[in-house]
Amino acid sequence: MWNAIKPSPKNYRAWQLLIVIVLLGAWYLISLNDTAAFFFGQPLGVAEVIWNWFVVNADIYMHLGITLVETLLAFFLGTVFGMGFGLWLGLSRTASLVLDPFLTALNSMPRVILAPIFALWFGLGIGSKVALAFTLVFFIVFFNVFQGIREVSPTLLDNARMLGANRRQLLRHVYIPSATSWVFSSLHASVGLAFVGAVVGEYLGSASGVGYLILQAEGTFDINTVVAGIIVLTAFALILDGIVSITEKYALTWRPAAGETEKL
Repeated sequence: MWNAIKPSPKNYRAWQLLIVIVLLGAWYLISLNDTAAFFFGQPLGVAEVIWNWFVVNADIYMHLGITLVETLLAFFLGTVFGMGFGLWLGLSRTASLVLDPFLTALNSMPRVILAPIFALWFGLGIGSKVALAFTLVFFIVFFNVFQGIREVSPTLLDNARMLGANRRQLLRHVYIPSATSWVFSSLHASVGLAFVGAVVGEYLGSASGVGYLILQAEGTFDINTVVAGIIVLTAFALILDGIVSITEKYALTWRPAAGETEKL
């Protein structure tokens, strides 16, 4: 019976659409109760807020633009520095042994508590939000790259050295390809964290941004606007994640697809 209704690669979009319809239907039925609507909002009310933001009043674009700039800057800087630092420590045994306890301590720190410090250092503008989101992205990318470098097969390295590969060639043809798949795995997680850092920073002190709109709505118990802000942020996080997926597809053309791997 399960095989009869099991989603296949050909109809998985239909199943996804069905899940969305069921969830929206359940949400609508729950929102018919006034008490539940106060806590969960109303689908039609949320849709009206989004429509007013983007079409009627068109006042979301400035706030959304600021949040996206903060997110993209943190995502880019965190990725670049995380990759560079991960490559360096992955290739330098001495440096990794010396810095390991410090990096572990920094990674264990709840970095959200740094938001007030960053606000003091960089002010309430974009800088403090980028700094907070940067710390979230950096460690995800760094540890994945570091692990990817350390997971390189010693046999593969020995074979490459036997063929005359020098350190630069090993880096280009062995280490970096090995770490690339780890990098893209970390980028998918980093997308959401970049948004988290930007929005949390806006929560703690700003006069613009989607996080600021959500905070203002919370102050007036406007749950429809809060949910609308969450949906907008989620939609753009999915768009950014989709861009990462497309880039990964073209950057890792050598990697077999999941179905091909299963056949092997």
